[in-house]
Amino acid sequence: MHLTPYRRVLSLPGVARLVLLGFLTRIPTTAIGIGLTLHVVTSLHRSYAAAGLVTAAYTIGGAIGQPMIGRLIDRRGARPAVALTTVVQTACWLVAPHLAYRALIAAALLGGLFAVPVWGLIRQSLAAKVPEAQRRPAFALESMSVEVSFMIGPAAAVALATALPGGTALTVLAVAQALAGLSLYVANPATRAEHEERPATAPPRRAWLRLPVVAVMLAGCAAVFILSASELTIVASLRQEGAAPLTGLVIALWCVYSLIGGLVFGALHRPVPALGMVAAMGVLTIPVAAAWDWRSLCLLLIPAGVLCAPTLTAANDALSRLVPAESLGEAMGLLGSALTAGTTLGAPFAGLVVDHAGPGPAFAAAGAVGALAALVSFPAYRRSAAAAPPVAQVAPIAEVDPEASSARV
Repeated sequence: MHLTPYRRVLSLPGVARLVLLGFLTRIPTTAIGIGLTLHVVTSLHRSYAAAGLVTAAYTIGGAIGQPMIGRLIDRRGARPAVALTTVVQTACWLVAPHLAYRALIAAALLGGLFAVPVWGLIRQSLAAKVPEAQRRPAFALESMSVEVSFMIGPAAAVALATALPGGTALTVLAVAQALAGLSLYVANPATRAEHEERPATAPPRRAWLRLPVVAVMLAGCAAVFILSASELTIVASLRQEGAAPLTGLVIALWCVYSLIGGLVFGALHRPVPALGMVAAMGVLTIPVAAAWDWRSLCLLLIPAGVLCAPTLTAANDALSRLVPAESLGEAMGLLGSALTAGTTLGAPFAGLVVDHAGPGPAFAAAGAVGALAALVSFPAYRRSAAAAPPVAQVAPIAEVDPEASSARV
């Protein structure tokens, strides 16, 4: 494997700093969900089901708010959106430790609606800074940094909740979120290439929200559906075996597989369709049902695991090619909503199958559903992508190669 594509991308002005900024500012965001869960359970002495309602409110708020915040970025640039969301989110998490349970649900919903747009903003800025031919390794770096953020953020939230009394952990996360937002505000990531001007009006949605874009959204939703379902099923499988203490190790190895896959994928020269990768990830998840202990589980997770980061990389890459720069913030927000939908649907689906049939069938069912969703969408996507005019005819962005643009989440 050649690392030259990564060296070239990181040598571009501002890219290395942008990837690092995204990694650091994403950590507090990845910690909020588990921080809210532990606060409800330990400080409010409520059940895990009650905690799930709070995190669900936060998730639903994020699914609704991300496209709106993305549209604000498209219209006004990064700073107004970052300033607004940072103030609202910081206020929500500062008051959260002092709220009763029902008020906490409302605060979580508001916090989700005004989540700091680090995910979409970093990807949009990468699309602006990196030439189209080099975006795959750039998005691969970004996806790998996401994996590392998720290794650190939730673990940090657990450590804070364990070490600090009451709702102090949420207060610390509020401060961390404020610092993350301030960093983004100061950095002011570019959302347009230097030669592009911010138009008075953006292209109408019907000009870019076509079947190929919808297919990319579906690819992202299906991929995260598989991941969310697999994560819950890993926990259930290890608990059934009596190996619950090894859960952290198995999930960490799963993340390492994804990092390795992302590193290899970003160095490839040929595009790979995102829907095809989701279908492969689903098919390769089915054999995980045959795991008989934690060691075999680790081994059987490898084939599907190495496709996690590449699939998300492919979707982001495809979206940056299919959508005009003037609307990319909103499109990235819609992709974020699709990923949220996948997360929201995957875990309950797996839980239902685990309760009625056990962990093995849950792996098989999750993989089959994700693969089927991708395969059903692929023919319509290819026909529509082949017939669609290049994005350059809608707005000044590079032409869409139907083969290349069917890549990634």
